[in-house]
Amino acid sequence: MMTTATATSTADAAAASWDAAAEGWNRSAPLVRAWLHDATNAMLDAACIDAGARVLDIAAGAGDQTLDIARRVGPQGRVLATDISPRILALARHNADAAGLRHRVETRVADAERLGLDGAGFDAALCRLGLMFCPRPGDALASVRAALKPGGRFVALVFGGPQGNPCVALMMATALRHRGLPAGAPPAPGSLLSLGAPGLLQQLLDAAGFVDAGVQAVAAPFHLPGAGAYIDFVRTSGSPLMQLLAPLSTDAQAAAWDDMRQQLARFDAPDGWHGPNELLLATARAP
Repeated sequence: MMTTATATSTADAAAASWDAAAEGWNRSAPLVRAWLHDATNAMLDAACIDAGARVLDIAAGAGDQTLDIARRVGPQGRVLATDISPRILALARHNADAAGLRHRVETRVADAERLGLDGAGFDAALCRLGLMFCPRPGDALASVRAALKPGGRFVALVFGGPQGNPCVALMMATALRHRGLPAGAPPAPGSLLSLGAPGLLQQLLDAAGFVDAGVQAVAAPFHLPGAGAYIDFVRTSGSPLMQLLAPLSTDAQAAAWDDMRQQLARFDAPDGWHGPNELLLATARAP
């Protein structure tokens, strides 16, 4: 069982990690936006956001999808963007200012597992590629449900399992090999593919008290000029792989990244690099 002190320590480490990656993630926003364009629109459509709605954006990062939500709620609507990283939320505020949407967007530093928004009565809550990083996703879902009004919708995107995400699985196995660690174990709680096991996300939604829950697979291929461009993205976007390789020397890390690049070249095509990704789109309602 995870104690309160352990949970706080884990959250502090996560905040520090994302603070360090904030600038890189923000610079990668155009790549991420292109990669997740269709999946993000599917998420927003599933949330049924109306003009004037109050929406909670969890693990909002630098706020790319926050701006899309703000445009949907219109001048009378409001979006609260939360994230565990103060530095990345500062970038989200800056991006909202630059887009002329700051009056619709508020930010709040919060751990998704302990939002502290019970009874807030949001019309909808969304989480794009954040829920899988929660070591205790059930706690996060319960916290989200408590922040919604009765009938409020929750929609999330997470990574599916290793079979649908061969690039991620290949890179993780390579990193483990270079670290001298065993591969093949189930994804650890809070890791990139941790919610991809068949039926797991549905079970968690049901256990958290949501109703009308459903999960469907969504293809989200990554198109880039080459495998090297994908490696560059991963190395500057707060990837868990960076943390895994951190104990290695600089030369050993470089060798691991080069190994990954060579293996990822199998996804090269005449018109560029096409990396398969399978996401899971989860939808549910608060009772």
